Formats: sequence, structure tokens, C-alpha cells
Amino acid sequence: MASGFYNVPKAVNEPVKTYAPNSPEKKSLLDTYKKMYNEKADIPFYIGGKEIRTGNTVSIHPPHDHQHTVGHYHKAEKSHVEQAIANALEAREAWSKTPWEHRAAIFLKAAELLAGPYRDRMNAATMICQSKNVMQAEIDAACEMIDFFKFNVEFMTEIYANQPISSPGIWNRMEYRPLEGFTYAITPFNFTSIAANLCAAPVMMGNVCVWKPSDHQIYSAQVIVELFKEAGLPDGVINVVYGDPVMISDTILSHREFSGIHFTGSTHVFKMLWKQIGENIGNYKTYPRIVGETGGKDFIWSHPSANAKQVATAITRGAFEYQGQKCSAASRAYIPESLWADVKKYVVADLKSIKVGSPDDTSNFVNAVIHEASFDKISRFIDQAKQDKDAEIVAGGNHDKSKGYFIEPTVILAKDAKYTTMCTELFGPVITIYVYDDKDWKDSLKLVDETSEYALTGAIFSADRYVIDYATNALENAAGNFYINDKPTGAVVGQQPFGGARASGTNDKAGSIWNLLRWVSNRTIKETFVTPTDYKYPFLGE
Repeated sequence: MASGFYNVPKAVNEPVKTYAPNSPEKKSLLDTYKKMYNEKADIPFYIGGKEIRTGNTVSIHPPHDHQHTVGHYHKAEKSHVEQAIANALEAREAWSKTPWEHRAAIFLKAAELLAGPYRDRMNAATMICQSKNVMQAEIDAACEMIDFFKFNVEFMTEIYANQPISSPGIWNRMEYRPLEGFTYAITPFNFTSIAANLCAAPVMMGNVCVWKPSDHQIYSAQVIVELFKEAGLPDGVINVVYGDPVMISDTILSHREFSGIHFTGSTHVFKMLWKQIGENIGNYKTYPRIVGETGGKDFIWSHPSANAKQVATAITRGAFEYQGQKCSAASRAYIPESLWADVKKYVVADLKSIKVGSPDDTSNFVNAVIHEASFDKISRFIDQAKQDKDAEIVAGGNHDKSKGYFIEPTVILAKDAKYTTMCTELFGPVITIYVYDDKDWKDSLKLVDETSEYALTGAIFSADRYVIDYATNALENAAGNFYINDKPTGAVVGQQPFGGARASGTNDKAGSIWNLLRWVSNRTIKETFVTPTDYKYPFLGE
């Protein structure tokens, strides 16, 4: 029982290590990478803290060296998913009643463990099986995950502190209860930190969770499981299952106690899950919370007043960091004719200097895309652009999957503003550029707004404040995260809460108080100190 109003440590963003040449952190990380790369991991799934191995396994391969095996994971059957649900509901009895400061302490400890002894392993696992370079792994798997844990603790206290006013003679209170039942987290391959946050955020608020990571992120998910265990998260609060995603979702979404889904993935899958929840709505004890962040066709727009070198740098970083496999990655750009020659010159020069290869060579800026299906899809679009009369490959265009799923950073120039790669989400290192007539800059903003079904991130570049104001208003609904004179990627927890609308999701802003509010069910309590004993009100008198 709490005996004080506790102040949690002030959340600050985790400093990003540079991994400069000859630095101790670089040597330590690469030594860990080499050790893990040469091991063979046997990864179970987890129910009630117990390791479950079925013998039905799938091998795990680095995308940049797909013939190499770093281990395998065990697949769950339907009976295991049912056990995971039952165990989560059993664990809920104690966890939902655990005082908030003890829940907070677990995740604050997880943050400190990750900042220290777990940092190299989390980063190395992300580099190996998600093919992220040193810097991309550091800002994701270490820093952002630490930030999620620390800032969410602070946001949690802000929620609990928000209380109603009271009139004389009564005391009004607001109780923030966990949802009734269990939550379901479906997490993506591209951000290790998002994988951790999607299950941790509901749990921090007193919920229990069944977690299904992406098949292509299980290697680093195992490190997350170990981190939570050492931090003191009780068994069964998060149960982890791997296997057939349709079977797992069907089993979970048909359960009466299902209370909410926390999702990051494709728009198509999210729509199907939403439909499935709707079809099952009569079976649930309560209306489930549906929180999802999905796809994007994120833009860079430039006004003639912009600085061409700044625009080019935003294109190179925004489109090609982590092979364009960020939901926020720039994949279409609108450049005025007066700037195009300079922007093109700078981008082509950037790409000539970029190296592509394995993340254990830290001079490589671009690594492999996640798997063969992704490689094949992106390659088809590039090859089609080579043949189409209304498209031109300005830079890149090569691809090779003989050793790893490597695609050269590619810039397509489209003559048609609605050319297919201006509209379709590719999720790879490809950006398509449309050059517009300077005088038509206002019309070009309409193109930006109307071309895509998505509304996740976007960036505008201009030196004219009136133009910035106009574009900001014109693109009001085109992006949930909007950047002025900066690339459209790199949202930081506590600074730029992340999420978009339209086909990009429910815009519940991961890394903010707004997301955590989705995982509580409020109860208003009114206590009267002197209770009336006569039903008559004064108006009944003569």
C-alpha cells in the first residue's frame, strides 16, 4: 500500500553513442556482434515464464547473408495460444492490483539494464537479423526503447495525477483501471523499440498481454524477453508466442476476454483485424481498444525558396536510412524546376559515396532489405521503371540477392505525378521525384495531399515564412508528424509523439500520454461525507 505521493526520476532522452573509429563502444559492440553471429540460438516461446519448445522450428538467417544460420525459433500451436491467454488472465489477478510505483520500478530498471549491460546484445541482435547499421540500431534498439520506458513512466504519473474537482462536502476521485481482460500486441520487424513498447505500454498501465512479434524480429525479441525477466516483470504478465499469424489472431480475437490490440504493421492486415474484431463484437465482454500504426507514403515537398543542398540531404537521409524500411521514410518528393538540377546533382553525389553491405562493416550506410519477398517486390518496381516511358532511373537501380537481399539506393524521376511509385508504398530504398513548374507550387501541394491514402509523415522546405504557413495549412491532414525544413524521419520519444491518420493508423501517438490513455478504463468515485436523509428539495416548500 502506498504511503506517499512519489516523484519518479525525471525522464530525459538517452544520449546516442557515436561509435566513432577506435571508440570503446564500437569495439565492444562489434565483438558482441561477432560472438552472437557465430552462435546458434535455440529460441523458445514463453507462457507463464516457462520456455516452450515444440520441435516445430524455423531457422533464422541474417538478411545480408541469407545462407548463414544464427539459430531457430519454435512455433506454437493453437493449444499454446489458448494456454497463453489463460495464463495472462491468471496473472492479471495480481498484476492489475500491483501498486503503480512497483510497475514503474520494473520498467525503470529495464531502462537502466538496457543502457548498460544489455545495450550491446540488443543492438547486435538488431544488426544481425534486421540488418541495421550501427547507428540505426543504436537509435532504435537502445535509445528509443530506453526512452519509451522512462517517458511512459512519467506519462503514467501525469495520468494518475489528473483528478476532478470536488464541491463542499464531497470528494471526487478518478481511478485509472487497467482494461478488463487481456491485450494483444502484434509488432513489426523494423523497430526493436516499437516491438518492446507495443507490449510494454499496456502492461505498464496494469494490463496483461499476449505478444506476437514479427517472424523477422524474433532474434532481438528474445533479448527483450530476457531484459523484462531480469528487470523483474512477473511471469505471465507478457506471454510470447510465435507461429502462424492467422491462427494466432483468430484464436485471440475470438476470445471473450480480449480487450484491446496494439498493432504496428501493414494497412491491409490492420483493416482485416479491425473487420474481424467488428464481426466478433457481440462476443466480447467489453468494447476492445483498437490502436494501430500502419503504412505511409511519406513526402518531401520543396518550395523554390528552399536550399537545394538541405533538400538533397533530407532526401538521402530520409529515403535511404535503414533501406527505406521505416514507416516514416521519404518515398516521394516534389521539387520545383528551378531547384531540380542542383538537388539532383547533390543527391547523385551522395549516392555515389554510399556503400552497401553487411552491418558489421561500419562504413556501410545501406544494408539488406528484410527478406526475399520484399527484395522481389521492390526489384520489380525498379525494373518496371527502367522500361516505362514516363519514368527515368536517376540514380541506383541495381539489385542482387546472391548473398544478401541488397538493393542499391534508387531515385526514380516520374514525368507523371501519379506514376505508380509516387502512389504505392514500396518499403525499400526507393524514392520517386516529380518536378513541378515553380509557378504551380500551390497546386503541387494539392497533389501532395491527394495522391496517397496515407497520412503518416511529411516534410516541407522553404525559406519563406508565408509559404511555410500556407503549406502547413494546406497539408493539415496529410501527415500526423509534420516536419519543417527537416527530413520526415527520426521522431524522438517525448519530443515528437509518433502516429498518423487516414490509412496510416489511429494516430494514438506512441511515446506520449495519449497512447497510454488508451490502455486504462476510468472509474469516477464520488464520496459524500454528510449523506442526506430527506428526499425533499427546497423548491418543494411553499
